[in-house]
Amino acid sequence: MNFEYTHDKIDDINLFVLKGELIDKGQALQFLYEIDKCIEKKDNKFILNLIDLKYMNSSGLNILINILTKSRKTGGDVAIAGLSKKVHELLSITKLNSIFNIADSVTAAAEKLHS
Repeated sequence: MNFEYTHDKIDDINLFVLKGELIDKGQALQFLYEIDKCIEKKDNKFILNLIDLKYMNSSGLNILINILTKSRKTGGDVAIAGLSKKVHELLSITKLNSIFNIADSVTAAAEKLHS
């Protein structure tokens, strides 16, 4: 299965909905390019909605960590919403659930970024 995403805005937050499988940085180059363009414009708050992400491996985790690092370095932040059971377990096992803002919904994620 391929990796796809959509990009939308909620007020001053970039909403990216990730779909498919995130298993290789090469398949996410356009996604990362779009993230970088947002950060260059100081548009550095992101919600990553993983509701349609079926699978993610360590390369996918690395992509999320890079987005978080770039965002926080410029005063922004990242919230993750819509975790599947598998992805939630992956974040728990790697202890990344303590680093990311994790929310049950996009609305709750937006509230975390505005607080």
